[in-house]
Amino acid sequence: MKGGRCKKVRKSGLNLKYYDFKEQSFDDFKNEFRQMPMFEEKKLMILENAFSSPDFKEKFLKDSKRFLDSQNIVLFYEQSKVLKSDSLFKFLTSKKNADFQEFELLSGQQLKNWAKKEFEALKCKIGEKELEKLIEFIGSDLWQFSNEIKKLAAFNPEINEKDIELLIKPKIETDIFKTIDFIALRNKKKALELIKKHLAIGDHPTYLLSMINYQFRNLLIVKDLIEKNTPYYMIAKKAQLHPFVVGKSYEQAKKFSLPELKKIYQKIFQADLAIKTGKINPEVAIDMLIADV
Repeated sequence: MKGGRCKKVRKSGLNLKYYDFKEQSFDDFKNEFRQMPMFEEKKLMILENAFSSPDFKEKFLKDSKRFLDSQNIVLFYEQSKVLKSDSLFKFLTSKKNADFQEFELLSGQQLKNWAKKEFEALKCKIGEKELEKLIEFIGSDLWQFSNEIKKLAAFNPEINEKDIELLIKPKIETDIFKTIDFIALRNKKKALELIKKHLAIGDHPTYLLSMINYQFRNLLIVKDLIEKNTPYYMIAKKAQLHPFVVGKSYEQAKKFSLPELKKIYQKIFQADLAIKTGKINPEVAIDMLIADV
């Protein structure tokens, strides 16, 4: 269904359209929305990552009356947290024909209680210490958790730590861009934690530094354009960056001043030079860089 392709999902004439604004633009959605259906069919339009696209929010709110007057159904889907102070959220929830629902992942004691019931249903025992280790390995993905519980229960009715280490592969975040998100948010503790995990799974320190350099270079370019009052829709063209990269960088850049970004970018250059000239161990250089951001 990617790319806004149409799929008829029931005989009553409801067409389904899907848009991911990490890959598509507001204009893709708008052009489809304006098309008149041949047989008076309603459209169910699912919009993912709309709240994380400043361009979408700006244009949607500007042309909101057109969408509110339509008989089509628009469903916004977000995996990340949506702030109630967000302009689009406030606008949508102020309308009588709009509703929202939040589905939170289980965590803490709720997740533990759920897991214990799953083990009990399979007549299997697990201690508190072992359960905490299992949660550390798997996270809060209940579908995966359920499958791993069945695997453990079939192996041994009384789970121990060795069973977990033998049968369960730890869930380690391998997306370097999420690590960089924490650096940009200046959450040093989480950034250092994820860097250690990247190194543990074999990501080379120089690769990590190159990616950190790449993202902060983008932040610097985007911030400079923001300071020059460049309209959002022109930033991607002027920066010669993909709209998805601009979307990520635009929000992050707001968390820094331009002098701060220049200073950080200079520190990245110095760390890279120190590594290449053999003056410092690459892992130590990255740790020191993040601690100093």
